Amino acid sequence: MGHYEDFWYEITESINNRGLKKEFDAQLKKMDSQDKHRYKDVRDRWSYAHEKVTKLYSKKLEKN
Repeated sequence: MGHYEDFWYEITESINNRGLKKEFDAQLKKMDSQDKHRYKDVRDRWSYAHEKVTKLYSKKLEKN
């Protein structure tokens, strides 16, 4: 696999393993309407959304 394929695979696997697909997709959709994310490339947007969703997931686990 190439460099980009590894990135997409790792993000997808991480999201699916944690059951966060719905939250990840919602975050990407939310970012579509935000000016600061509008002109970022897809890789940067996915990376940001992944980081944000997994961070919220970790905080939720800590509370339980």
